[in-house]
Amino acid sequence: MNSSLYNPKEFKDNYGFGLIAHLHGYASYGLLQEAIKSLTCMTHRGGIAADGKTGDGCGLLLQMPDQFMCQAAYDSFAVELTECFAVGMVFFSQNHDQAVHSRNTLNQALENSGMTVVGWRDVPVNKACQPHRQSHDATY
Repeated sequence: MNSSLYNPKEFKDNYGFGLIAHLHGYASYGLLQEAIKSLTCMTHRGGIAADGKTGDGCGLLLQMPDQFMCQAAYDSFAVELTECFAVGMVFFSQNHDQAVHSRNTLNQALENSGMTVVGWRDVPVNKACQPHRQSHDATY
């Protein structure tokens, strides 16, 4: 009898991940520095492209910055968020018609689930870091 939750038949490949956290949930600059240092060890796994500037999405997952999101919602949509809110990041096609259709479909699905969509915000992207990849970029 297997006494663990691991079942090797369920796993086909593994890119791996690292986890750095404070046991009591405290945020600290030291933890952030350690996480960034850990990312510098990922270049051998494709975490950075040959140009030394772009990569495959290797990055950090952090606690949502509530204060920043509330301010961004107010600045962008003149809306004050309640204590309970969610934020999503969606990658749309560069094709305008496909992007509009996708956005409308997602809006409808969220509203059908009882959620209110406050708005959509374009994420600032530094295209200078990836001039050769612009034709492949999604719209955020």
